[in-house]
Amino acid sequence: MSKVRTRYAPSPTGRMHVGNLRSALYEFLIAKHAGGDFMLRIEDTDQERFVEGATEIIYRTLEETGLKHDEGPDKDGGYGPYVQSERMKTGIYMKYAKELVEKGEAYYCFCDKERLETLKTEIDGKEIMMYDKHCLRLSKEEIEANLAAGKPFVIRQNIPNEGTTTFHDELYGDITVENAELDDMVLIKSDGYPTYNFANVVDDHTMNITHVVRGNEYLSSSPKYQRLYDAFGWESPVYIHLPLITDENHKKLSKRSGHASFEDLIDQGFLTKAVVNYIALLGWSPEDNREIFSLDELIKEFDYHRISKSPAVFDIVKLKWMNGEYLKAMDFDEFYEMAEPYIKKVITKDYDLKKIAQMVKTRIEIFPDIAEHIDFFENVPDYDISMYAHKKMKTTPETSLEVLKELLPRLEAQTDYSNDALYEMLCKYVEEKGCKNGYVMWPVRTAVSGKQMTPGGATELMEVLGKEESVARIKAAIAKLEAEIPA
Repeated sequence: MSKVRTRYAPSPTGRMHVGNLRSALYEFLIAKHAGGDFMLRIEDTDQERFVEGATEIIYRTLEETGLKHDEGPDKDGGYGPYVQSERMKTGIYMKYAKELVEKGEAYYCFCDKERLETLKTEIDGKEIMMYDKHCLRLSKEEIEANLAAGKPFVIRQNIPNEGTTTFHDELYGDITVENAELDDMVLIKSDGYPTYNFANVVDDHTMNITHVVRGNEYLSSSPKYQRLYDAFGWESPVYIHLPLITDENHKKLSKRSGHASFEDLIDQGFLTKAVVNYIALLGWSPEDNREIFSLDELIKEFDYHRISKSPAVFDIVKLKWMNGEYLKAMDFDEFYEMAEPYIKKVITKDYDLKKIAQMVKTRIEIFPDIAEHIDFFENVPDYDISMYAHKKMKTTPETSLEVLKELLPRLEAQTDYSNDALYEMLCKYVEEKGCKNGYVMWPVRTAVSGKQMTPGGATELMEVLGKEESVARIKAAIAKLEAEIPA
């Protein structure tokens, strides 16, 4: 086979859906794994769905995810234009459509909307329209007269009513359908624009695309594409139809899920590298059970024959876990740069924010998680004194009150509030009291945080809080226990 060439051909209709990003990623990986070229082509022929600024979103997303295209509107590789509306101006689509008309593989259709409405039927609650080939029976003279009169028309594919059409997919094998089930789809619309289906075939062939990767919702359209390739006498590309991506309830991923697009996920605090890694595994699996891959590692390992036919479930819990693994492995300076805005949303007091960041780095899965881990630094939340009771630590509110009252003068006398010095002082008290560390550390941590779970231990928290705030919180805890412990 010639050099592998794949294309990502999105329509500029808004944010990049997870399914579209997966298609782009797989197309990129297939090309790069084989040392081939990855092309960007903008399919903007559906003017009704065009969204201003969406093309910029496409460029930005590909740049951020590292899916650098070798050719595209901004990188001419000799196969341009790379925007369908610009390609249309060259007359390429009408030229090939008329070639099919001359071959008898397509025909002019002058039916108006009113007549087409009469052809609609309802099957299983869905409105279906199968064209009846009415205009195929027009004489050459009638066609020429209609064209001369400027009568609006479309050009339809001429699919025989008898026989079958077979195409091959790399995952699904040979698929054969009855031609009678295929509609004579429109190739050129009444506004002169090509339909998505026709432009795809013409562009893929004229741009030497060798592998076409798309969602398996296009399986039903592929026989029509195959007939176009056969009608032109062109070699069809390698087809790879990807499994559906569903939500946790096995329903199609929708905008309402909150994680349907790449930008949704970034807005929620996920890392780009983690998102790309996770999306790679939505339908594809490596030979071993490995789950963490850099983009370069994916290029090396990716074999499209290992793509599954089964629907892939987008598990947000699994993505959060993976994102957490990336955060743990991240260089601290890079982590702090990204975490600082989230910390500053919560902390207004003059604390060492880097120490706080170090505490949460291995405890969060996404950046917005930071708030719930550190909010107590700003103010101690209201809490129930039952929190002082810990079976394993053998503590109760009563024992905790005793410990805190005995520690208060030592904490007031302590001048060095570094973690190590505080830990040494508390351990000395533990030794004197003849108890276990937890018997002391638990009530102290509870007193200064008011929370069941904290990103650091008692002395780490006090180091950040400093002497004045730590002592104030210990005093407040003593007062709270004294007021709420039954007499």
